[in-house]
Amino acid sequence: MNTPVDVIADEKNKSVIICDWINRRVVRWSLENQHDIEILIGNISCSRLTMNENGDLFVSDFENHAVKRWRKDEKGGKGTIVAGGNGQGSKLNQLNGPLAIFIDEEEAVYVSDYRNNRVVKWLKGASEGIVVAGGQGQGNSLNQLDYPEGLLVNEVGDVYVTDRRNHRIMCWPLGSNTGRIVAGGNGAGLGSHQLNNPTGLSFDVEKNLYVADFGNNRVQRFRLDENKNKNEKILIKFNK
Repeated sequence: MNTPVDVIADEKNKSVIICDWINRRVVRWSLENQHDIEILIGNISCSRLTMNENGDLFVSDFENHAVKRWRKDEKGGKGTIVAGGNGQGSKLNQLNGPLAIFIDEEEAVYVSDYRNNRVVKWLKGASEGIVVAGGQGQGNSLNQLDYPEGLLVNEVGDVYVTDRRNHRIMCWPLGSNTGRIVAGGNGAGLGSHQLNNPTGLSFDVEKNLYVADFGNNRVQRFRLDENKNKNEKILIKFNK
């Protein structure tokens, strides 16, 4: 591979699916046979990917400013555009460098619209998106983002996003015009209350927040409690 940037587990097929970005392809690697490797999609600038419960694959095509869907067992081809695909731009029917994707139960597509400094929600079959976080220009106010990347949406529709260049994790409650800081936000640094260019995030079953703290070469865990965030510990630290 050459610069793999995202990976998901396909439990049903006992494999992992990887964005092999520089090689411009999406590949499946078997977990049972290391020689069982399959190119699922070729000639795509794949920046992130996810899969819904039906086994449909969604891929961010960074170069073409679109999110595309491949139905279960659909291989190759051009896929179906489900967000963007109308050229590079900031209109509601456009994206500019899409990264992370989240798919809800109704097959609405949430996208980290990286260079537009916003998160956009595209309802199933919609011709344009709805801004659900940011979209007020590049900045560090509570209604702004600065290169959003990682993305999750909880069961009530609150949007959690890594606000990369603001070195913080933001939560945008459903329907809100402003977000709140849930981790970081104290400038770039090595302190346990700080982040440095966070890129990814995840929750466990106990609602602990895990953050890929890219610039600090570590993963941090935060315990979120009633709108207050308390740093738990540095979970993993990688040496340069």
